[in-house]
Amino acid sequence: MKKIPSFSIKLLSPRYWLGWIAIIILWIFVLLPYPLIEKIGKSFGRASMMFLRKRRKVAERNLQLCFPHLTSFERNDLLISNFESVGMGIMETGMAWFWPDWRVRKWFSITGYEHMQNALDSKKGVLLIGMHFLTLELGARIFGILNSGIGVYRPNNNALLDWLQTWGRMRSNKTMLDRSDLKGMLKSLSRGEILWYAPDHDYGPKNSVFAPFFAVKQAATTTGSYMLIRSTQPAVIPFVPRRRHDGGGYELIIMPDISANMPIHSKQETAAYINKSIEDAVLLSPDQYMWLHRRFKTRPEGVHERYK
Repeated sequence: MKKIPSFSIKLLSPRYWLGWIAIIILWIFVLLPYPLIEKIGKSFGRASMMFLRKRRKVAERNLQLCFPHLTSFERNDLLISNFESVGMGIMETGMAWFWPDWRVRKWFSITGYEHMQNALDSKKGVLLIGMHFLTLELGARIFGILNSGIGVYRPNNNALLDWLQTWGRMRSNKTMLDRSDLKGMLKSLSRGEILWYAPDHDYGPKNSVFAPFFAVKQAATTTGSYMLIRSTQPAVIPFVPRRRHDGGGYELIIMPDISANMPIHSKQETAAYINKSIEDAVLLSPDQYMWLHRRFKTRPEGVHERYK
């Protein structure tokens, strides 16, 4: 297990001053009333379409690949709403890291907690399928307030951000594990812990299989889910932290345990089953999903580049 990042006096050196300024500005923004935070975040996200041109093209391509049945006008409306969520995602990250528990609770409602309670009553480990929604930081915070668990993350190359994201996430959770620490994940689930795990990004051909994801029939999908589920047989619970479109805050939607019908004799079948559960979750709020990521960059041999 890799050491959790901790604060060091080195993080106050001049090379990190711009980072500290950005953090302070974000902290100031999230002190504002929530309706104003939402207005600023959405406006910033919409404006970012002008200078995040490469990311905009990636998002456009992902929407085209996943939703070919939509008209170009419908996809463009979804794209604009998605970029508004990108701006809000920055604010929501600050809210997750800096808001006190009482303020997080004030703006959240919970749906489906009985599914989590049933899993806890079974005394098994719980594998939370935490998808890459733009609200993921805030969703992990409220889930940690309800039931403290263990997060899986990718260490940041910037030491200041690596420490800050870990500090923010551990405000309501027990600890963090590097996404490469499979042994640590297996031990945690075997001990009956709650483990937050996101299997919905493209991490390259190593330890991946190709499985359908929306209209893309061969999307590289991690085999990590298969190894965790087959080895420890935990409850498997997807959840979605969804921003309400009426400005009324957020809803944490805890979905039913999908482990009972999980195919665990084939990596590809497990990946396909997990992807289908992720699709169902994304369709609850497709505008709030992280479409800016090159989800389909890894291709089977002979399949043309998807992001030209």
